[in-house]
Amino acid sequence: MNHRRMTAIFILFFVAAWLGISWAESDRQGSKDHPLLSRMPNFHITEYKEIEFDSNRFIVEQHKKSVPVNVEGHKYFIRYSLDKGAAKPGNLTIVRNVENALKQIGGKVLVDAGSQWGVFRSSTITVRKGDKETWVAVKATDTSYELTIVEKEGMKQEVTADAAAMGNDIHATGHVSVYGIYFDTGKSDIKPESDAALSEIAKLLNNDASLKLYVVGHTDNVGSLDSNIKLSKSRADAVVKALTGRHGIAAGRLKPHGVASLAPVASNDSEDGRAKNRRVELVKQ
Repeated sequence: MNHRRMTAIFILFFVAAWLGISWAESDRQGSKDHPLLSRMPNFHITEYKEIEFDSNRFIVEQHKKSVPVNVEGHKYFIRYSLDKGAAKPGNLTIVRNVENALKQIGGKVLVDAGSQWGVFRSSTITVRKGDKETWVAVKATDTSYELTIVEKEGMKQEVTADAAAMGNDIHATGHVSVYGIYFDTGKSDIKPESDAALSEIAKLLNNDASLKLYVVGHTDNVGSLDSNIKLSKSRADAVVKALTGRHGIAAGRLKPHGVASLAPVASNDSEDGRAKNRRVELVKQ
C-alpha cells in the first residue's frame, strides 16, 4: 500500500470519527445471537462458545446475600464488543436492556444491576417457558458485554445403573455409588429421568431378599454444611419413598441417611469433582 493511499485512509477514519460515524464490524465466524435476545445496536460478536451439556455457577440473592447456584444444561457464551467509532451506551443501559427484554417474555430478575463492581455491572435473570427454564447472566462494561446462557435440562443418560454390577460392588466393597438419580439444584424431588436407576435398585433388592441397605445422600460443598445435611437427608428419604411406594420394597430393608459433603470421592474445587460428589450411595447394613 503506497503512502498516498495510507494517508487517504487515515483522513477517512479521522473524518468519520469527527462526524460520529461508526464502522460495522463482522461477527466471529460461526457465531450467532441466542434466540431469546437480539443484540445491542453497534455491537458485534468477538467470542462465541456453545456446549451441548455443561454447567455454570450463577449468582443469585437469597436473604440479602449473594449465593452461587450451579445450573446444568445447554450452555452458550457470547461476548459482544462495540463497533469502532460508535457511541458508548453505558454499562447500565446494556444490562437494563437485557433485563427488560427478558422480563417482556416472563423473565425474573434474580440479581439487580443497580450496583457497580469496578467497571462492570451484572445481572442474573431466569425465563421459564412451559417445562423449560433458561438462566441468563449478563456482565457489561461501557464497550463490551458478555452473555452466559444455560438452557436448563437433565443430562442425556448414556451410562445406566445395572443391578448385577451394583450387586457385585456391594458384595465386594460393601457399597456402591449411583449417579443415575437426579434432583434440581437445592431440591429433593426426584426427576423423571431417574426411573431407570430406581428400577435397577429395586431389581437388585428383589434378586437378594436378604439384602438390607442404607440409602445415603451426598452433596458437593456449595452452600452451608447444615443446609446440605438437611438436603442430603431429604434426598435419601425421597429415594426410599420411591422404592417402597413405587416398587414395593419393604420399608424395613432401607434406612435413609444424609452426610452432605463429608464423604467426597473427588475434589470440590472443580465442577467435574463436584458432580462426582453429588450422588446417592447404597451401603450394605
